[in-house]
Amino acid sequence: MNEKREFYRRVTALVIPMALQNLMNVAVQSADVVMLGRVGEKALSASSLGGQVNFILSLFLFGLTSGASVLCAQYWGKKDTRSIEAITGICLRFSLLMGVLVAAFTAAFPGVIMKVLTSDGQVHDLGIQYLRAVCLSYVLMAFTSVYLNIMRSMERVVISTVVYGASLLINIIGNALLIYGLGPFPKMGVTGAAVATVFARLAECLMVLAHNRWKNKLIRVRPGLLFVKNRLLLQDFFKISGPVVLNELLWGVGMSATAAILGQLGSAAASANAIVQVVRQLSTVVSFGIANATAIVVGKAIGEGKKELARTYGGRFIRLICVSGLVGSLVVLIVRPIVMAVMELTPTARDYLSLMMLLLALYVWFQAFNTLMVVGIFRGGGDTRFGLVVEIAGLWGGSVLLGALAAFLFQFPTPVVFVFILIDEYIKFPLILWRYRSYKWLRDVTRESCIS
Repeated sequence: MNEKREFYRRVTALVIPMALQNLMNVAVQSADVVMLGRVGEKALSASSLGGQVNFILSLFLFGLTSGASVLCAQYWGKKDTRSIEAITGICLRFSLLMGVLVAAFTAAFPGVIMKVLTSDGQVHDLGIQYLRAVCLSYVLMAFTSVYLNIMRSMERVVISTVVYGASLLINIIGNALLIYGLGPFPKMGVTGAAVATVFARLAECLMVLAHNRWKNKLIRVRPGLLFVKNRLLLQDFFKISGPVVLNELLWGVGMSATAAILGQLGSAAASANAIVQVVRQLSTVVSFGIANATAIVVGKAIGEGKKELARTYGGRFIRLICVSGLVGSLVVLIVRPIVMAVMELTPTARDYLSLMMLLLALYVWFQAFNTLMVVGIFRGGGDTRFGLVVEIAGLWGGSVLLGALAAFLFQFPTPVVFVFILIDEYIKFPLILWRYRSYKWLRDVTRESCIS
């Protein structure tokens, strides 16, 4: 009983801040959706589709840091902070490089990106304005996301809550001032939302630098870490992070592909989908927090040499996620009439949104369960390759392929296309359950000594 109480105390201490962080991230997107939704359907669609670049980059960074966190959590179980520092340097090296490359490409070719995402001329032009203004934020995000995720892998989660809380406040205020042109500020519309995002990311970066300089007593993040050479850790990093990055990128590109499919069906479908995706994220903030906490707790237990305890923890987290997923489904049903009343949409978009949210209510339970398994239990256990396989099968063999066929070959109505786009989680569910029951995910991926 004492062990169970300690387990749930630790989980609560991790999940609550992580859920708050997820909620704040969703709130930032919600603020953009609500404020731009009142500007017009075209502005909302442009922001949502232009945000797919940020979405894909954030998933690359999440994959990179998730892979690093697998190693860091297990080394944290060994109390080997020097190896964690070296892993942080390796992770920063690749994240900053990708952030610079994506920012440069977006600044140079915003029209090419928007042409892929929409066939609506006005949405295309507004999206170009958005991308040109927001691209600087990608480099700032590349640094802060690595730092905060490494801190989380060592069970230091409050700093992320503080940083994202302040960022949310700055973003909302910036949106209000720059989208609508309040007071002395110019009315910038969709470009104002992008500029507000840049200021919010800059504030995040400054707060992280301050924390690293004056508060961080566990590891020292410094420029020299970017040039640390450790062949063994680099091999481990690629072995663990490689499949995770590919998994997240395939998922991100797949989600962007489904958004593009709906975007090609018109601005009504694109704007309804933008709102649905925000509601989806809102309904899964606790579930995703549980999944992230699972990776830390399971990974640390394995690093401490307690594989049977890690297996026990996995069963407890499954029970938690079943309840959390059910709550998420109820959240969708509860907020549905509120969203329908608040958003100013065309009659067609309103009809799409109403049906999409009913379909979403069942979907979020399966997504919560599958995310716990892939992101939490399997990755915490050092098993990162299976998630890549199941993502290809579910998302690309299911949602993207069937959604594209339904939209462009068979030309089904938009709500029917949306049904096919949601099919991935149902395909993945039995495959993931089989993998869990095999217990092949229990792996110690650390080394006895990696730092001389």
